[in-house]
Amino acid sequence: MDIPDTFTPPQRVLMGPGPSNVAPSVLKAIGQPLVGHLDPSFIKMMEEIKGMLRMVFQTKNEMTFPVSGTGSAGMEFCFVNLIEPGDEVIVGVNGAFGGRMVDVAERCGARVTKVEAPWGQIIEPGQIEEALRKVSNPKVVAVVHAETSTGAESPVAEIGKVVKKAGALYLIDAVTSLGGSPVKIDEWGIDAIYSGTQKCLSCPPGLAPVSFSPRAMKVASHRKTKVQSWYLDVNLLAGYWGEERVYHHTAPISMNYALHAALKEVLEEGLENRWRRHRQNHLALRSGLSAVGLELAAQEGYQLWQLNPIRVPTGVDEAVIRKALLNNFNIEIGAGLGPLKGKIWRVGLMGATSTRDNVRLLLSALCQTLNENGHKVDAAAALAATA
Repeated sequence: MDIPDTFTPPQRVLMGPGPSNVAPSVLKAIGQPLVGHLDPSFIKMMEEIKGMLRMVFQTKNEMTFPVSGTGSAGMEFCFVNLIEPGDEVIVGVNGAFGGRMVDVAERCGARVTKVEAPWGQIIEPGQIEEALRKVSNPKVVAVVHAETSTGAESPVAEIGKVVKKAGALYLIDAVTSLGGSPVKIDEWGIDAIYSGTQKCLSCPPGLAPVSFSPRAMKVASHRKTKVQSWYLDVNLLAGYWGEERVYHHTAPISMNYALHAALKEVLEEGLENRWRRHRQNHLALRSGLSAVGLELAAQEGYQLWQLNPIRVPTGVDEAVIRKALLNNFNIEIGAGLGPLKGKIWRVGLMGATSTRDNVRLLLSALCQTLNENGHKVDAAAALAATA
């Protein structure tokens, strides 16, 4: 094999389900010189990351830090630390990532009760309440806040009130919501939560911000059995991310540089301002789509601001449109998964990608591509509706 040329990636507008585009400051940070993972300067930065994550998560939880791995590692982290064989777990399943939660919980030996809703619909508080009445000793209730596969946002604050009454631990997937819409750990009574860096935080993929409440930490530290994963054992990780700084693993140093810069961007913009920006651009996209007869597939009133599932018009090949957007406009959007495969396009407006210019760019390119493929729409009307 010949030695390949240096890889030069194309310049894409990342409007799929993740990753999102990142700010220049984040790209600059990831290229800074390496230091050791126990270097005093790196340890100081670790503390700053923890502090900023607490602000973004809206929590005082001491055990708030980035797991070395993607959002899926954050999911595993939560389950393997809290679940022991035979524990009863209730999981809301209304898309691909609720289904993945079930798989992970079962691999930990949990007895899982699924609370299901059709893809694109939300998990209702009443459904969780009913399941809690039927399960004799529920240890954990797990719900996806922002279901990336469908664009539906379940009412986790209201569900949290139900879970609190039952005394179970409350576990939330906030991979797509964190940084793009309100996530309030302490106010909503969340005990365990995980996210990812590559969506609304606008950082490259590779870290999973997590947070455990004191109650969750007590459960994890008073287990009858060892945590299933050595790498993700919070009791060991607490030694590295806590005050002692005991060697556990070599942290991805450059990725933590990037997260530090990304969190700084989030907080300098302000959480309320950032949430408002995501909402406004979602509404602009929805208005533009509606003007040309296109609609979102997620439940009305619970549509994500960050992830917009556009229903594919009858007779249109969704893959042809996606390919043309990528090849002709350098715009990446996502395909549907599971029962929504071939039926929706998943359009992300996350973090740095969520701008009015990108909304208009997508609408213009999508309308042109649809027209070229026999589905006639008025691009001018779509763009006018975004004003």
